[in-house]
Amino acid sequence: MERQEHKRKIAILGSTGSIGRQALEVIGEHRDLFEVELLVANSNYELLARQAVEFDANNAVICDPALYDKAASLLSGSNVKLFSGTDSACSLANGEDIDIVLAAMSGFSGLRPVLSAIRAGNAIALANKEILVAAGALVTEEAFKHSVPLIPVDSEHSAIFQCLQGVPCPEIAELLITASGGPFREYTVEEMSRVTPEEALRHPKWKMGKKVTIDSATMMNKGFEVMEAHWFFRTPPHKINILVHPESIIHSMVRFEDGAVLAQLGLPDMRIPIQYALTYPRRRPLKGTYMDFTEIGKLTFQAPDLERFPAIGIAYRALEKGGNTGCIMSGADEVAVDAFLNGKIGFNDIAGIIGETVENITYIKSPGLEDILETDRLSREYALKIIARHGHTH
Repeated sequence: MERQEHKRKIAILGSTGSIGRQALEVIGEHRDLFEVELLVANSNYELLARQAVEFDANNAVICDPALYDKAASLLSGSNVKLFSGTDSACSLANGEDIDIVLAAMSGFSGLRPVLSAIRAGNAIALANKEILVAAGALVTEEAFKHSVPLIPVDSEHSAIFQCLQGVPCPEIAELLITASGGPFREYTVEEMSRVTPEEALRHPKWKMGKKVTIDSATMMNKGFEVMEAHWFFRTPPHKINILVHPESIIHSMVRFEDGAVLAQLGLPDMRIPIQYALTYPRRRPLKGTYMDFTEIGKLTFQAPDLERFPAIGIAYRALEKGGNTGCIMSGADEVAVDAFLNGKIGFNDIAGIIGETVENITYIKSPGLEDILETDRLSREYALKIIARHGHTH
């Protein structure tokens, strides 16, 4: 008879976002395996309150203190303890009761709570791209120092992580990160200049949040993933390549020194890598459709076009340069994507704004946490200035 496992106590940073909601779907399917210790949301207090009650969370944090009273009124009469502000998220994320912290907050806001959880020795399931892009050296050093596992949730890095089980890193010859190519794979530069936010938000394969969907369309996303792969798997940039694979069935591949290639395949369903990160090293059943190879028929591949998607080149150069360059790029990207979604700039302006910001913010070779936070602030300010200039010329 199988021994009854102790329930894994989960904290979700960003429970109301796309990854957070899908993680709770997974937890809902396996209530015998998980207990929700902490849910953190930035501003969606209504959904946070509903989730906290439905999953009987012990603690909930609304990061925007102005929304505390509204959230509290929805939680009155429940057993959920409610807190507000990022400091509360940090102190609760490092609770001794927590087995694994799912870092799923969009953008840069999850960095401090994640570092806090690492220093407390809590395992991290990392879904947030910007944390490793902006502070990869800092986060991985802290994780190493505290013997904390960093488990990837992104489908591409989860794929590589699964292919590398039991393999020593020196045997890696190449990491191949697959990309759907986004909705504008076949567009000319001229056609891309006329793209609207609505068109860019229609991703052909994946169900994701707005920011990551635009990053996927510009292929900045893949640039970020190359940087993440470098930190997750200690692999130099020249051994990490992007492969456009429109069917999105192979989630990534690893080529070894002997020429053998391992690939991880599956339907484009984020619940699979989310569940694997939460149950690792075990696998559990998951409701849904399974892949029928006869229906898929064939898989195709092509090299990415670096002329039409300059964001990829910016990311490789930032990774080679190191220091605070990733942080500059990440901050500028968040601001540029937001400006595009609000109709202030064109689609093709996004990469240009990021590139110009990277050129103009002071380089720091070995940034600490304060340097990273300051670099992020300065990068956003600079990018906003460029956008304001665009406003006058549009």
